[in-house]
Amino acid sequence: MRPDDWHLTEDVDDFLARAGDFLHSRPALHNTPLTVTERLRTLGADAYGPEATIFGRLESGGWVGAIFYRLPTLRLSLTPLSPEQADTLAAHLAGLGHTLSGVTAEHDTATAFAEAWQRHTNAAPTLRQRLHLYRLGTLTPPEPRPEGRGRAVGEQDREQLIRLCGEFVDTVGEVPAVDTASWAGSRFADRHFTFWETPDGTPVSMAAVTSMVAGMVRVDPVYTPAHLRGRGYAGAVTVEVSRTALAAGATDVVLYTDPANPTSNALYQRIGYVPVTDFAAYDFSSTAPEAD
Repeated sequence: MRPDDWHLTEDVDDFLARAGDFLHSRPALHNTPLTVTERLRTLGADAYGPEATIFGRLESGGWVGAIFYRLPTLRLSLTPLSPEQADTLAAHLAGLGHTLSGVTAEHDTATAFAEAWQRHTNAAPTLRQRLHLYRLGTLTPPEPRPEGRGRAVGEQDREQLIRLCGEFVDTVGEVPAVDTASWAGSRFADRHFTFWETPDGTPVSMAAVTSMVAGMVRVDPVYTPAHLRGRGYAGAVTVEVSRTALAAGATDVVLYTDPANPTSNALYQRIGYVPVTDFAAYDFSSTAPEAD
């Protein structure tokens, strides 16, 4: 593989014209680039910030074998690469003077790229996060089912929804914070939310899904306030949004979990989610890229 097999662009439509079939070929594995490109396509080039998102595709002989994108946060996201491909890409991006704050990818790819980036730039990688990717197999509602029902979140729920998303972000340590002022630019603003309500109409849990792309939707986030956990609400609301997605024609319903949370991993497997692969996210030290 040669460095010039990687083709870079800032035009999402041009990128999708060449790489769209590749992304659609494995919707579950490619769920994040599918949702990112769809948001940029529908909301505009500044959907993730004023700086340009950079896209790259590995193409040879008219065949696309991998892609990457770098958001304005300077975090690189990759589809699976061999160690040799990861090294060639790291050398290519460093040689072009690109700055990266980190990388997120399937575990082995992320690790290979992080090591290659350090070799070519001296920027030390630090493992920030590991994730399990699950895909829905046979949906199996939990028994016993908690009392109540699922309800689509409407405009009248906006204040409560923003508060719950803010609590979720605080709980998992995600940045930036979410509040009324930042809501429109947050990753939650274009999600489709559902509340699980008790019989008296009190929301006790929430879940959301992304818009469908290539038959795929991703469940994210799922959140129950701490004092209401252990009552089956998270499982019930996840089943509700999963069933709704299937009824709408989704062929791939996916979600990510934290491997360090055995409760959520066991829950999703009980209701029918099957492991696909592991992902990893590395942060890079601020050393400026240097070409070899």
